[in-house]
Amino acid sequence: MTRVAQYPIEPMFLHRWSPRAMNGQPLSEESLWRLFEAAHWAPSGGNSQSWRFVYAIAGEPEFAGLFDLLADGNKIWCDRAGALLVVLSQSVLENGRANPTHAFDAGAAWMSLALQGSAMGLVVHGMAGFDAERARVTLDVPDNLAVNIMIAVGHPGRVEDLPEKLRPREQPSLRRPVSELAFKGRFPR
Repeated sequence: MTRVAQYPIEPMFLHRWSPRAMNGQPLSEESLWRLFEAAHWAPSGGNSQSWRFVYAIAGEPEFAGLFDLLADGNKIWCDRAGALLVVLSQSVLENGRANPTHAFDAGAAWMSLALQGSAMGLVVHGMAGFDAERARVTLDVPDNLAVNIMIAVGHPGRVEDLPEKLRPREQPSLRRPVSELAFKGRFPR
């Protein structure tokens, strides 16, 4: 499936998607830190840089703990991830004030990480299918941080290695028309 933009945009936006097929090779620390470096340059409200990442590399002891947080539907393909990440965001700042843009800012960091991973030829797939409350306890997340999403990262693998029911979904998804997402002046009723 070929993605086509309605308006001229940079090709990186069309090339980035969320495959599941990975080859199981552990991600290098260097590759992970390149992803974190890209995320670190994301914009944030008041320059709070409120995102945080907890990560584990395949084959290392921490990986099993993060893998165990996943919903069963994600475990069936994340077993071949090269690394797993949990994205946190600082909902309360160091000065005690609420940070109303924490999730928005973490989303910008996630997108920066995803685009960098795509540029590096990696699979980068964000997931809501995990136990966020158990993650808070297991990862010893402080109360001032929200647990947002998990991300599987890895080297591309073969579609044939995915469970059969996931194989048809292993292609870039289409999007709604832009006209259904942006409205001049007010939201239509």
